[in-house]
Order: sequence, then structure tokens, then C-alpha cells
Amino acid sequence: MSQNILIVIQARSGSTRLPFKVLKPLAGKILKPLAGKTVLYHMVKRVERSALAGRVVVATTTDPGDDIIESLCREDGFECFRGHPADLLDRHYSAGIKYNADAVVKIPSDCPLIDPQIIDRVLRYHLDNCGRFDYVSNLHPPTYPDGNDVEIMPMQVLETVWREAEKEFEREHTTPFIWNNPERFRIGNVTWETGLDFSNILRWVLDYEEDYQFIAAVYEELYHANPFFGFDDVLQLLSIRPEIRDINNMYRGVNWYGQYLHELKPLPCHEEFELRLTENG
Repeated sequence: MSQNILIVIQARSGSTRLPFKVLKPLAGKILKPLAGKTVLYHMVKRVERSALAGRVVVATTTDPGDDIIESLCREDGFECFRGHPADLLDRHYSAGIKYNADAVVKIPSDCPLIDPQIIDRVLRYHLDNCGRFDYVSNLHPPTYPDGNDVEIMPMQVLETVWREAEKEFEREHTTPFIWNNPERFRIGNVTWETGLDFSNILRWVLDYEEDYQFIAAVYEELYHANPFFGFDDVLQLLSIRPEIRDINNMYRGVNWYGQYLHELKPLPCHEEFELRLTENG
């Protein structure tokens, strides 16, 4: 079934843990020809390689401090949408309305190692099960290394959440209202096809300076051979260069939703809430 799928990469300059993290240059002796292209640039370029995405838009805030993100998007030829500074649920919903989306995909801007094939696995499952699920992701529960987050919601579901979610963390993080109401929303999950769970073992997300050092080291090793190196390339690198893997080891298992776990209901134990993809999946 054909759908207008909008991928929204949420980005802002005012991160509390690592300010201006998405504007940091992934530069080094190999990457100098890129003229200091930013984390956000590389992130968008990787996401744009998703075969199933209809449009990719960077959704930043209306704060003047994020004028620079809009300017960089214009310079690099990226779509940019500006919305509520703190209410990400409103930003995602408003972007979906503007671009007439049938479904909205939520991907954070701090995942510059994300593999477009992983994005497509989640989107393919959504499309193959159209009408069966109200929400599909690969992180509830997660199995991929942290930093490969993909969530997709049909617009009618996103509108319901937008109208009804009231708690601050539900609006700040867009999807917890769905997680916390499994009796209302049919939740599908895509797990890593290997059967492994590295979600608390490998950390590929950008929140701290050590995360940036780790990601920059991966780019330094892999980008020159293939600018769009994949998930398996990173795994292979970390297996032979454990010192790179250990750069941000102190933050392993740290994530935004940890502080809210006491407020989130567990998913019902039912086979339809989880998919284990085959190699050809």
C-alpha cells in the first residue's frame, strides 16, 4: 500500500547535556575535505537513503537560537520545519499536517550512525501490516544498539495522542502516551534479526562529549572507504577495535526514558507485539 511517509528528524541547538551537539563537525584528518560538515548533515544524508521514506524534514524549534539550524538546512538543501520549542508532540503533529503525511516517523537527530536499512525494516513492517498496528518501532522494547531509534505512527493516531496527552514527558517525547496505553493502541515492535539484545551493551547515540568522541572515531575509520557505511561495518570495527567501543562505555545503558520507567506501563505479553525479522526481512 502506498503511503506518504514523512520522516521527521527532531533537532535543536539547546541540548542540556551537550549544547550544540548536532552542529558539531565530524572532522579529522580523513574528513577535512568535508569542510567540517556537521553531525546533523551526516545524519540527514544517512536518513535520506531510506528507500521507503517519502520526505525527510528537519524539525527544529521557533527559538531564535535555532535560526542556525534553519540556515544550515537551507545551505545543505534540507527541508526545515519550525515548531514548538518544548512540545515535540505538537512539532511532529504540525509537521505531519504541513506535509500532508499519512504517517509520521520520529527519528532523533543524535543518531548519526543509523543505518537506512534499519529504518526500512521498521517502515516495511508498518506497511506490510497496514491497519493492524497503531504504532510500530524498534525500541519498545529495544534490541539494537542505542542510537538506531525508529518510530512510526499513522496521522490519525498521532492526532489522537496530540489531543489527549497531558503529562509533560508525554508531550516532550511524543510517544510515551502510546506506550502507556497499550490497551488502546496496538503496538508493534521490530527486533534485531540476530536475536541479540545490544540495547544496553553498545551506545551509538550522541548525548555526551564521550559519545561525540566515539562517533567521530567511527567516522574517522569508516567514512573514507564508504561514506554510507552500514550497521554491520560498525559492528565489525568495534569487534577489532574495542578501544573505540569503550570510549563512551561509562554511559552504557543511560537513556532518556530511564527516569520515566516508573510511570510507564509494561507491554502486554502477546506475540503480536513483537516481530523477529528474517535475514531477508
